[in-house]
Amino acid sequence: MEDTRADSLATTLRTVADAAMELPGLRSLARPLVRRRFQRPFGDDNSYYGVYGSFAEAEAAARALSTRSLPPTYDTEAAGRVYRDQLQRIRVSDYPLVYWLSRLLSEGRRRVFDLGGNIGVSYYGFGRYLDYPADLRWQLHDVPAVMSAGRKWAAQHDPQQRIAFADSPDHADGADVLLSTGALQYLDYTLPQLLQRLSQPPPHVLVNLTPIHPSRGYFTLQNVTFAICPYRVMARPELVAGMESLGYRIVDEWNSRERGLKVPFESSCTIDNYSGFHFRRD
Repeated sequence: MEDTRADSLATTLRTVADAAMELPGLRSLARPLVRRRFQRPFGDDNSYYGVYGSFAEAEAAARALSTRSLPPTYDTEAAGRVYRDQLQRIRVSDYPLVYWLSRLLSEGRRRVFDLGGNIGVSYYGFGRYLDYPADLRWQLHDVPAVMSAGRKWAAQHDPQQRIAFADSPDHADGADVLLSTGALQYLDYTLPQLLQRLSQPPPHVLVNLTPIHPSRGYFTLQNVTFAICPYRVMARPELVAGMESLGYRIVDEWNSRERGLKVPFESSCTIDNYSGFHFRRD
């Protein structure tokens, strides 16, 4: 109980301190302090810093802020270990995906392409709630270090051999369902850009835990505790227009209140919740 109270007090004090640093008279003094705190390895998860106009600018800033223990890339061995707890359970925000995937499987959809799926977090986690058909084929693409960990995990935990790993996102070509949860923000291309270059885009696209701003698209940096990564925030009109230009329409849309985003000193960039979508191409 005492530890819980201490943690609560520390969180409250930090919230007050962060709010104070946003005051105009203190910003110039606070910026270097915020910058140094952002560079702490294995510190606060989901902390952000800076606003940039392109992925290349954010990537250059990540290199400038990186340290020996906090590299400017997600392609590390640590990335293959961070979501192991979710292999046995799902998050509240996953339930819309489980619902729609169950519907699509019942309709006979069998080929799922998991974009940025880590070692197979959704495949294993959702499998505790869904009866996967014997002929399901779940293909996953992520950074090389993570897929290497995924192949090792699958050798021990996927006796049905339904999951496979793809070296390129272009292997989504011809899939029945493209699924991406919490990954689009790390890519140097957008979802519409990927789908545009496929000859047979998946008719169904399920997206979850994605930072979508009502009107403004931008890049920031995220400290994921073991790396500093460029982080894309898309404007909702931009995403929807891009998907509609490819023949997709929104079937369903939901908010994930588990996550929000606040960039220090950039109040107009705040996002109160993350977004999920089911797009369909008829």
